[in-house]
Amino acid sequence: MSDRTRIRRIPEKAVTDVATLYAVLDAARVAHVAFVHDGGCVNIPVASARDGDRLLLHGSTGSRLFRTLADGAEACVTVTLLDGMVLARSAFESSMHYRSAMIFGRPTEVEDKLVALEAMSEAWMPGRWATLRAPHARELAATMVLELALDEWSVKVSDGDPDDPPEDLDEPVWAGVLPMVATFGDPLPAPDLRGDPPLPDYLADWRIGIVS
Repeated sequence: MSDRTRIRRIPEKAVTDVATLYAVLDAARVAHVAFVHDGGCVNIPVASARDGDRLLLHGSTGSRLFRTLADGAEACVTVTLLDGMVLARSAFESSMHYRSAMIFGRPTEVEDKLVALEAMSEAWMPGRWATLRAPHARELAATMVLELALDEWSVKVSDGDPDDPPEDLDEPVWAGVLPMVATFGDPLPAPDLRGDPPLPDYLADWRIGIVS
């Protein structure tokens, strides 16, 4: 733990288990990447996926963010998962269930882009990569993948019950937790779908796996 990864606000919610970090990153599809550009702070959402002990970030070679980071700029990457609403007897004590991760470092450009893209595809769409056409050279040329080592990070998890003070317990207000889960809906075929291909079997696994 470094000084900047030490959780100061409600430190009892800090989690130092790397398995929890991995679980948070694996459940996310988007990370927010903060960096300094032209003297100002910028924070941009990008598609992300964990591959072992690195976080992969997917973007365009024309992206200001990716060009800046590829040149050696430092970044702060954050991921937040919202798991529920904590309904206390007062607005002040009401809160949320969440899991969040913060990672510091200097992302570098991935050399084996095709391997990284396959890893990202399998993280987002398990089982689909092998069924797709191979990327064209122009598509690879337009795509940049950055990797950020999971060396300096912090994780914070909030999952408790309402913490009302004793004087509020007799208030005639319902209190408790309303869980939230992410799910896929029913598949919608593209209007230009040709040849009546069958619905992939792996979609059923996706609908189970995304609930976290």
